Amino acid sequence: KSIMGLLQQTQIDGEIFFEGQNILAMKEKELSKLRGRNISMIFQEPMSALNPVMKIRTQLEEILKIHNYKCKISYAEKIRSTLAMMNISNPEEIMERYPFELSGGLCQRIVIAMAVICQPELIIADEPTTALDVTTQAEILCLLKETAKKIGSSVLIITHDLGVVAECADRVVVMYGGKLMEQGNVEEFFYHSKHPYSKGLLVSRPMNFNGRYPVIPGNITRNVNTIDGCPFAERCKHAQDICKKEFPKEQIISEEHKVWCWNTESEVV
Repeated sequence: KSIMGLLQQTQIDGEIFFEGQNILAMKEKELSKLRGRNISMIFQEPMSALNPVMKIRTQLEEILKIHNYKCKISYAEKIRSTLAMMNISNPEEIMERYPFELSGGLCQRIVIAMAVICQPELIIADEPTTALDVTTQAEILCLLKETAKKIGSSVLIITHDLGVVAECADRVVVMYGGKLMEQGNVEEFFYHSKHPYSKGLLVSRPMNFNGRYPVIPGNITRNVNTIDGCPFAERCKHAQDICKKEFPKEQIISEEHKVWCWNTESEVV
């Protein structure tokens, strides 16, 4: 929502640059042109993202009209070809359906179609596989990767599912309490993570079940904005006094690997 300019300015601090422009300095009219055309979003709940009383064709056509999207073919043909790109076998029929007539997997494909129909430079996917069964999840992730490659878009996936990270990501950014904890390529994250929170996430995966699931102790602090130090300090086994007083400086592990932690050598068990 911050990147899309959907939050009030009072809720955001800092700068968000997209193609050299600071999104937070844009006026609403400029943001309206940006949303859907240059930056699009795949929302977490497809049934909530779709209008239940509008046909699929109408909802997709609305996006093209709002952005005055120019294409060599008719809007109807553009919609049909986009739905076909989503591996929907009967796009002509699905175009005339209402969302409540479709399955969760089909609705998710429609939401992806809405996000890519104007061929944006950036696609933000917020938990794109929520509430889908494992088989459908794999199909959706594969579809998202293939589609992004076809239209030349970058994808920013927001997820708590490390399986999705392993399947889709090239680069990983780990956040806690709205702060950066660690970032690096996907191999660095899974095999050479340094931050105690990153290590805790990896240890807590179901694959490590041994009679009882490992967990990160403690609870998430509600008022993280009032904390001067590391927001994870209260839950960290290796926290020092400085961790609770001062947020750690960036440590460069390698060209692609950075971590924000006062103690990067500790092992989480």
